[in-house]
Amino acid sequence: MSAWTRGVAAAGALAVVLTLAGCEGGSSKSDRKSGGGSSATESGSGSESGPDGAGDEKTTFKLGEESPAIESDMQASKGATYTLTPTRVTTGTKADMDGSGLKKDDKDGPKIPVYVWTKITHKTGVPMEIGDMDDDLVVRTDKGTRTRALIVILGEAKWPNCPAPETDKKLSPGQSQEICKAFLVPEGEKAAAVEVTRGFYKKPLEWPAAG
Repeated sequence: MSAWTRGVAAAGALAVVLTLAGCEGGSSKSDRKSGGGSSATESGSGSESGPDGAGDEKTTFKLGEESPAIESDMQASKGATYTLTPTRVTTGTKADMDGSGLKKDDKDGPKIPVYVWTKITHKTGVPMEIGDMDDDLVVRTDKGTRTRALIVILGEAKWPNCPAPETDKKLSPGQSQEICKAFLVPEGEKAAAVEVTRGFYKKPLEWPAAG
């Protein structure tokens, strides 16, 4: 886990940003929000056999291709379903990082941002917050690093052409929203794929960054 801060001149406060990277296990949203594991599944992509050993499940998609329906594991929206469609992935620059206002707060090494645009679609059930639907997105780099999106506790970071999403906004069945999120990866690495983690026992869904 890496801690980042951003000075807010007007308030004299600090914006604290956390990244979760290079983890070995998998976890669900409910695990992370209840203080449990916060890691990204390290696993290959492709297809896997179903629980009865019959048939293959598609786990690799092209950018712009919609995921299968994902069921919410949040208490407030239990049983609701939604889909994720990563549409665009770009690797940022050191200049983007310098202009973000973030100040490194540990010795984790230089980072650069990766921007991921994703279309979120609510399918069935009670309305869900955007922040609960995109919470399992992970970026995997060409060097095998896996990292989740930035978590901003106070204030906000600024990125070119990637406005912070309205995480508290709720979508009802049939509604969609395209958002952009920034992920920090080690400088010198590039995004290889976007993944959606699905706990310890299922392979993540994967969208290679090259499309």
